[in-house]
Amino acid sequence: MTFVWPDFLWLLALLPALVLLYLWLLHRRKKNTVRYASLALVKQAAGKGPGWRRHVPPAMLLLAIGALLVATARPLAIVTLPTQQETIVLAMDVSGSMRAGDVQPNRLVAAQEAAKAFIKELPRSVRVGVVSFAGTAAVVQPPTQSREDVVAAIDRFQLQRGTAIGSGIVLSLATLFPDAGIDLSQITGARNMPLSPGEKPKKEFTPVQPGSYGSGAIILLTDGQRTTGPDPMDAAKMAADRGVKVYSVGIGTKDGETIGFEGWSMRVRLDEDTLKGIANLTRAEYFYAGTAGDLKKVYQSLSTRLVVEKKETEISALFAAVAAGLVVIAAGLSVAWFGRVM
Repeated sequence: MTFVWPDFLWLLALLPALVLLYLWLLHRRKKNTVRYASLALVKQAAGKGPGWRRHVPPAMLLLAIGALLVATARPLAIVTLPTQQETIVLAMDVSGSMRAGDVQPNRLVAAQEAAKAFIKELPRSVRVGVVSFAGTAAVVQPPTQSREDVVAAIDRFQLQRGTAIGSGIVLSLATLFPDAGIDLSQITGARNMPLSPGEKPKKEFTPVQPGSYGSGAIILLTDGQRTTGPDPMDAAKMAADRGVKVYSVGIGTKDGETIGFEGWSMRVRLDEDTLKGIANLTRAEYFYAGTAGDLKKVYQSLSTRLVVEKKETEISALFAAVAAGLVVIAAGLSVAWFGRVM
């Protein structure tokens, strides 16, 4: 636990002084009682004393004061809270190597099934978009709350040549921020057009802290390494500057091998270093899935991370609530036992 205003913790030094004050008051009360002519008559009139119960309400009041003093220092703690995710974009590799059968029944089908199981676990309030990428990238399904539309989009994947990981990330960002004016010319190949009469220039972009955007995230799945398109790390830097986390998932061959099908072959190798770099730069995580079972576990883990998250949160209100509860209980016990408040 850390504190925003740790200097206020010095106020806790007042607690021993309050304990000494309480002990002094008890001693003074006992001294005054001895002044009676017959102590035996006083005890007989008073009946059985309250014993240990008389110390309970003051002790609880002391704890309440301590909790309030800690709250004054504004404590921070890592707590698990529901996320505020509103949009998840699945960026999925549909290059030809996804037809390989090292992940049963093949990489593409395993990825499709795992992705469809993943979206079923998400709250219905979360919108899901789908971007596919091979030699270029395309929005297969704009963000929607309709799980049926997302499943249909995933089932429509068509394999193509090339692997443009950077294009997948950039287009996913543009899907998350459709009005941000993200330059897609490096994906489509089209040149930026001059401003039309009356059109306002785009606002200058101001970077934010990586991982700070809590309303959306990107899940990137690929089985290869970049062969075309923008540099994936440059695309990851764009995501990091916008605070968007890019969770990367590697599937298939780690060490690299030649995969053949339908009379032709291709050399494929999973670029784990780049995928780890993307996740680290955007304050997300990298996952490796060597089998269909591993891939399902990865998506289950991602579902948990996107539903709840651990974050540093100020818990001053918690200490204040505990203090209030202690005061109420102390007052209630005092009234029940002694007929008065303290």
